[in-house]
Amino acid sequence: MDEDLIRASSMISLGVEGIEVTRSNLFPELLRDEAVTRLNELGKVSDADGYLERTFLSPGSIRAANLIRTWMEDAGLTTWMDQMGNVHGRTEGMQTNGKALLMGSHLDTVIDAGIFDGSLGILSALSALKVLNITGRLKKLRRPVEVIAFSDEEGVRFQSTFLGSAAIAGVLPVSALHIRDKSGLTVQHVLKENSIETNEENLLRLKYDPESVWGYIEIHIEQGPVLESAGLPLGVVEGIAGQTRLKSGDKGPINSGNKGGSGPLLEIYSQQEESESDPQELFPQDSTSYKIFTFELLEVSCGHFPVSVELKIITGDPCTVLMGSRTKPLDAVTVRGSQGHAGTVPMSMRQDPMAAAAELIVLLESLCKNPKDFLSYDGQCSAIEVESLGKSLVCTVGEISTWPSASNVIPGQVTFTVDIRAVDDMGREAIIYELSNRVYQICDRRSVACIIERKHDANAVICDTELSSQLKSAAYSALKRMTGEDVDNVPVLMSGAGHDVMAMSHIAKVGMLFVRCRGGVSHSPAEYVLDDDVWAAGLAILAILETLL
Repeated sequence: MDEDLIRASSMISLGVEGIEVTRSNLFPELLRDEAVTRLNELGKVSDADGYLERTFLSPGSIRAANLIRTWMEDAGLTTWMDQMGNVHGRTEGMQTNGKALLMGSHLDTVIDAGIFDGSLGILSALSALKVLNITGRLKKLRRPVEVIAFSDEEGVRFQSTFLGSAAIAGVLPVSALHIRDKSGLTVQHVLKENSIETNEENLLRLKYDPESVWGYIEIHIEQGPVLESAGLPLGVVEGIAGQTRLKSGDKGPINSGNKGGSGPLLEIYSQQEESESDPQELFPQDSTSYKIFTFELLEVSCGHFPVSVELKIITGDPCTVLMGSRTKPLDAVTVRGSQGHAGTVPMSMRQDPMAAAAELIVLLESLCKNPKDFLSYDGQCSAIEVESLGKSLVCTVGEISTWPSASNVIPGQVTFTVDIRAVDDMGREAIIYELSNRVYQICDRRSVACIIERKHDANAVICDTELSSQLKSAAYSALKRMTGEDVDNVPVLMSGAGHDVMAMSHIAKVGMLFVRCRGGVSHSPAEYVLDDDVWAAGLAILAILETLL
């Protein structure tokens, strides 16, 4: 057989945009060129002029969802939108009732966003499936494969991260339907505006049966500098850090400091069938609602960390706090001083919340930079555990405001947020408890009132070792195919940012692959991924899918 005939027999005429590929090539036309073109096209779908903004079920978000559905159909998938605005594309393969591999990411964005966050994960999966479709292999998959474009991960509109994936995972409380945006519209109303009739009953039916899911894989830009520093386009995620957000606020007069116990007073929210509290505050992580109780910590072990505590009920009905469970205590704290004239109140007589806030922020920085200097070891907390905590622990004060915010007035109140993240959930709790203790000490010394309100909690998620191993092999294969050279190692990273994979871990084993982004910049129009790195991500997903043939 001559060379032309051999070549002809090994080629597949795709009839798609004039592309011809061989089974053995790297499909750059689809996995790189078309994927990048689509990323740029999707990046132009916005609710704002001059910058990218797509929030939950906004007009721009609906246009993006429709565009993604078109691309899903182009890949040979059956598509639909569910009762929370998530877009699905699915192929049953050869086993209609088999456990499905789920892939995806989010289609919503922050304000003034980059074009890769979320979108890259959706389009990498679709590009790889399109390769299988046009090479006649999509229907030969040994299990169903489904791509999901989640409607809300960033939580910009309703301050309610993971609306989309939490609904599918069955951890979205029905009270979330009644959360309001800044204009006063509820989630349920916004859904209805878009012809999506969602009530408590069909919201609960959105949950996927864990027995129907084989696993969930998410591709995402790293949003950090590690891969760029290593000179490699892909890395496997070992786990996602747990997160706690604290925000001070005006809760009315309280006694400052710790009055009559070995620990600070905490406001504890425990599971109840009905809630008298604001659902927007209750939403973050649990499918159950809460009711306020107040406790005083009487017994403390492991230094300052309440590994085991005896709880004395001051008000409310009995309940138990389980450290490390999904149901977290929400610490309520505030820092308030005496408002006064900037020129007439002597320094020695001031109760200045700004000075107290500054001291607290510096304390937080020291605590998170060197936790071993603050946490003690007594058999419960080992030096090794504290050392490990320090490797992933990050703390941030990202927002601060004063009242009345005038240059010639000593503030009456200062409000600031605290974001604490670590892979070790128990270690994160230790940091929060130590911070609470010292906050009360500082506020007591300065004669100001302090309240800390715990607004959001998410436990750390550890990725499945089997899936991570497969992703590592797939990344290695993709890089070797692209470069023709062996890669010394595919980096294993921790994620400090939250992702939909955290919600999906409730119903399936999960795995995650990071893609290098320039300078580690994200949530910014400067966010950028090299075309060849988009290609590498698509090849890695293709390698995973080919194991299912």
